Amino acid sequence: MDSMSQISAKRGLLALSPVALFLLLYVAVSAVIGDFYKIPLAVALVVAAAWSVAVMPQRGLTQRLEVFSKAAGHPNVIYMIWIFILAGAFASIAKETGAVTSTVNLTLSLFPVQYIVPALFVASCLISLAIGTSVGTVVALTPLAVETAAVTGASVPFYTAVVMGGAFFGDNLSFISDTTIAATRSQGCKMRDKFIANSWIAVPAALATLVIYAVIGHNSSPVEIVHPANPWLVIPYLIVIVAALAGINVTVVLLLGIASSIIVGLVYGTSLIDMAGYMGSGIDSMGDLIIVTLLAAGMLGAIKAAGGITYLLGVMMRHVSGLRGAQTAIAALVSLTNLCTANNTVAIITVGGISREIGERYGVDARKNASLLDTCSCIVQCLIPYGAQTLLATSLAGISPLSPWPYLYYPWALTVMVVLSIIFLFPRRLHRPLNPAS
Repeated sequence: MDSMSQISAKRGLLALSPVALFLLLYVAVSAVIGDFYKIPLAVALVVAAAWSVAVMPQRGLTQRLEVFSKAAGHPNVIYMIWIFILAGAFASIAKETGAVTSTVNLTLSLFPVQYIVPALFVASCLISLAIGTSVGTVVALTPLAVETAAVTGASVPFYTAVVMGGAFFGDNLSFISDTTIAATRSQGCKMRDKFIANSWIAVPAALATLVIYAVIGHNSSPVEIVHPANPWLVIPYLIVIVAALAGINVTVVLLLGIASSIIVGLVYGTSLIDMAGYMGSGIDSMGDLIIVTLLAAGMLGAIKAAGGITYLLGVMMRHVSGLRGAQTAIAALVSLTNLCTANNTVAIITVGGISREIGERYGVDARKNASLLDTCSCIVQCLIPYGAQTLLATSLAGISPLSPWPYLYYPWALTVMVVLSIIFLFPRRLHRPLNPAS
């Protein structure tokens, strides 16, 4: 707390200003002119990233660039870029060899078109709950969602948003999600207890979203399937989904998808040279996404080094009072930190200790604490246009990172449930002493 108070308001706000500048350049300007494709995301980030280097205090230019570069080259960032590369290669080869079209046609033959949107949301929820990662769910289902939208004549941003919402349902609730692990360990509670507490918030939000999708889907027009599904061409996607559900690492899942697509492609007469070209085009399509990821990671590292996160935590800690106020502060802390770091797990780890201190001081149950940390970080991560999941999903869909935003019903429903849980202090049974997990 002492180190937090040492950062002046002027220095703290200046350190945080790159985020405000980026949001102003990209989100605000795009909203004013009514075109989310007019301002390239990379351009807005270049300006904000340059500003983050410029305002970094007490360092020479070389040192500032080193801070920026180390943050951009963090192992977690490079790992994410590997996923982007493999996802681009798999999405392209699966599409060009007919795997995506056959999978979509098979789905449409099994489900009436009125039930496709609710079924897609439920599938996203169940897969993400099983594999514990929103990124893996986005990789597996976004190409299918995009092709389904094309076949049914629906909005691609809308279908992409359906997948994104369901992906964060599991990211928030799954026992093997890194956000769940970080939240429960930082608060000293059991995963089972956090899951039960979290379900009171996430399940009603998901059911409300499902109702919305069911109403929207009910108005869908019938679709005539021109080309019947080839069950053999479905194999690559079947392998990807089964491997993901088995808990295999997402990079291995994508490699299995690529290998199976090559085998199926060879069987049906596609040459290796052509498939290499497809994969190359898919990797090239990830170029903008990789640049944006590096710029965002470097900028957020510069903000942290300049004291922006520390100042933010200090300000929030000075305005805590009462049980509802403490829960509001915990929710706001992790949300604002996630806004500045664009990583829900990092946000939870950053504020976990402070949140536990607030909880112990004001009587917030550790299970509710963990639930708030996980839920609020997932809400922000789903809504920000520069989050890894949004960037990956929109890149695979070939749309602007802001275009799914109006259709992200689940995170907003989740926000309403968080607010209600704080106002009415539910679930009520959590307001009793809890023995920390060993």
